[in-house]
Amino acid sequence: MNAPQTTALGKVPCTIITGFLGAGKTTLVRHLLENAGGRRLAVLVNEFGDLGFDGSFIAGCGIEGCTSEDIVELPNGCICCTVADDFVPALESLLDRPNPPQHILIETSGLALPKPLVKAFNWPAIRSRVTVDGVIAVVDGPAVAEGQFADDPEALKAQAAQDQAVDHDNPLEEVFEDQILCADLILINKSDLVDADGRERVKAEIGRHLPRAVKLVETAHGKVEPALIIGLGAAAEADLSARPSHHGEGEDHDHDDFDSVALPLPQAASPEDLVARLARAAEADGVLRLKGFAGIPGKPMRLVVQGVGRRIAHHFDRAWGAEEARDGRLVVIGLKGFDRAAVEAALAE
Repeated sequence: MNAPQTTALGKVPCTIITGFLGAGKTTLVRHLLENAGGRRLAVLVNEFGDLGFDGSFIAGCGIEGCTSEDIVELPNGCICCTVADDFVPALESLLDRPNPPQHILIETSGLALPKPLVKAFNWPAIRSRVTVDGVIAVVDGPAVAEGQFADDPEALKAQAAQDQAVDHDNPLEEVFEDQILCADLILINKSDLVDADGRERVKAEIGRHLPRAVKLVETAHGKVEPALIIGLGAAAEADLSARPSHHGEGEDHDHDDFDSVALPLPQAASPEDLVARLARAAEADGVLRLKGFAGIPGKPMRLVVQGVGRRIAHHFDRAWGAEEARDGRLVVIGLKGFDRAAVEAALAE
C-alpha cells in the first residue's frame, strides 16, 4: 500500500532477508535476482566469520543483468553489530553510484538480529534516502519440525536440579525468535522435505513465538513469487515498537554463544566421498552449519557444499579460472567450544 508513497519520496526501498543458518536466504536472493523483471537490484551480503562465501555464490551464478559490482560482501562480523563501521558506508556507496539500484536486498548472517539493522535506517546519514520495504524471515522447515529451536522442558528441569548456576537460555531459540518477531512475512522454506503433520508443527511453533499476525508462506528452494517479497511498503523503521526483541534498547548484542572457523578442504575422489566426510564432520558436538567449496579431480567446475545439521547438499556452480588455485575452503559455524578436532579428523579421513 505504501510503495507508491516511498517512491514519491525518493527513498530507495530495501528488503531485509533474515533467517537462521542454512535456512535458504542465499537461494532466495538468487531467485529474486533471476526474476528481477528488469528492475535494477543490488545485494548486501553479511556473513558470520572472517571468510565470505555467499556473495561469491550469488555473483558467480551467471544471472543476466547482475554484475560483481551489484554484490557487496560484508564478512568478518555480524551486520547488526557493525552498523556504523560497515553497513551504513556500504549502503551509501550503493546509493552514490551514478546509476543507483532501484531496490536493495540485504541478506543478514544467520546469527544476526534484524531489529538493530532496521533501527539503523533512522540514522541521519541515510534516513532520507532509504526505507525498509519489508523484513522477510526465512525459516528452515525441517529444522523447526525437528525441534532445533525449541527447549526441552524436561531436560531443562533436570539441568536445574543438578546445577542452579547453569545458564538455561537457549541461544538458538533466542536468535530464531528475534528473527521472526521482526518479520513482515515468514517463508517456511524446504517445505517439500516436511510432511503435512510436520508443516503443522512448524506453523504451531512459529505461532507460539508471535504476538501479532504475520503471513506465512510455504516454499521450496526459495522459489516464491517476487511480488510477495518486493513492494510490501512496510516502512519497518517507523514501526519498531511492533517488533520486540530479547535485546532491549541500548543493550549490547554479542555472539559469545557461537564460533566459526575456516578450514582447508582437500580435493576428494568424488562428490559422494566428500559428502560422506562432511556428514561425519557435521555430527561433531556443537556443529550447526557447514559451507564451502572444493575441487574434484577431473572435473572442470567447482563443487559447492552446504550442510545444515546432518543434511548435506552439493552442486557444481562454476568453472575454475584458468589461473585459479583449486584450493577448497570450508567454514564451520557452531556453538562456542564446538568439537573442532572431531571436524578436522572427519575431513582428513
